[in-house]
Amino acid sequence: MVKIAKFAAILVSSVMLVSACGKTDSSNEKVVKAEASKKTTSQVFGPHEHLNQKPTPIKIARIGEHEVNVEMTAQITDIEISKGDMYKAWTFNGEAPGPVIVVNQGDKINFTLKNMDPSIPHSMDMHAVHAAPSTDFANVMPNQTGTFSYPADNPGVFMYHCGTKPILSHIANGMHGTIIVKPKTGYPTDGDVDREFVIVQNEWYKYNDLDDFTNGTPKYVVFSAKALKDGDTNTNGTVGALVDKPLLAKVGDKVRFYVMNVGPNEVSSFHVVGTLFDDVYMDGNPYNRMKGLQTVLLAASGGAVVEFTVTKEGSYPFVTHQFNHATKGAVGVLKVTKDGHDDGSETMSH
Repeated sequence: MVKIAKFAAILVSSVMLVSACGKTDSSNEKVVKAEASKKTTSQVFGPHEHLNQKPTPIKIARIGEHEVNVEMTAQITDIEISKGDMYKAWTFNGEAPGPVIVVNQGDKINFTLKNMDPSIPHSMDMHAVHAAPSTDFANVMPNQTGTFSYPADNPGVFMYHCGTKPILSHIANGMHGTIIVKPKTGYPTDGDVDREFVIVQNEWYKYNDLDDFTNGTPKYVVFSAKALKDGDTNTNGTVGALVDKPLLAKVGDKVRFYVMNVGPNEVSSFHVVGTLFDDVYMDGNPYNRMKGLQTVLLAASGGAVVEFTVTKEGSYPFVTHQFNHATKGAVGVLKVTKDGHDDGSETMSH
């Protein structure tokens, strides 16, 4: 049940006062479109202008054998998406893409969203669950909290994102991420896998520009690694993050990537240079098993588990084979060494 208190009118910009009480999705869409169409260089909402909220850690707590609590925040946090290019991102927990959520098939998810954004509503649309969007994915108003419950009955690698209108603005500004629902009986290859990583592809456009989000081409297309556990590599959607600091494996390892393309607009042709995929599970479902693929096509919001074996020392770039997007930043590197530790050698990238 949504726990939302009534609240007073919200100041959306220094020249526009918007009443949030009783606001409909339609009126919210008009507000965002109006703000995005301003003839300014920043297109930053007035209340966002000097806001840079410190990332709030996600809270995931198992409270029963088949029940888990997940608490996240919607917040405004500055992210350096390329060297010297800061983006005042709309985020979950100060990360874009947001932190990865991992639950088990059959879990009931009790989800809480705290909206720290002082100016507009946000929400959570989870592709991993069966729900009634009008109630279970409902807006949480500024400075309020909403709580929802739904089952995660299907295994796989799924997208989550803000579902508040206009959805494109919320996703393109940074409100997206990955939820993994682990299969009850696992994957047939679980015993063979040596290393696991979560890789997310996303696009960046002109800041908060709905017309560019709709009709333009992305300024950057990038990969992130999101941490499965404490100590894992965890990056934002930053150009070069996984080239400057490659992922690591050792010779002979079977590597598993949980791959998600959050878009919002473009497809991904995911490919690892120097190897073939031993096993691919489309959408991360163990029943969708394929073998021997060179490239995996991921629609916007498409996910997969891909597994491959590295047989020699060296650099293994991973890219989208839409090479116009690779040149915009969609490149990472898996560095393979004799012992799996960084030996300081130079890496090769595309």
